Amino acid sequence: MDKRPRKQAKTRRSTSEAEVSSIEWDFIKMTEQEEDLICRMYRLVGDRWDLIAGRIPGRKPEDIERFWIMRHGEVFAEKRNKHRTKNS
Repeated sequence: MDKRPRKQAKTRRSTSEAEVSSIEWDFIKMTEQEEDLICRMYRLVGDRWDLIAGRIPGRKPEDIERFWIMRHGEVFAEKRNKHRTKNS
């Protein structure tokens, strides 16, 4: 068996890009139609955010993914509840 290390994918990282903690994310407002389309597309194509964003004008794949994580992620359950009570 070959003992050479596997090649790793090259990752480019710009020094100007600042990483943002997911805890600091703001809620993304989507219309009911957008939410419905995202859910239906997710069932069809999974987490291929670029395909889903292509169906919603003005939305980037990163926005769609962040919306999905914040809507369906367990980590954000407490934050969602606080947001709902604040807006009620």
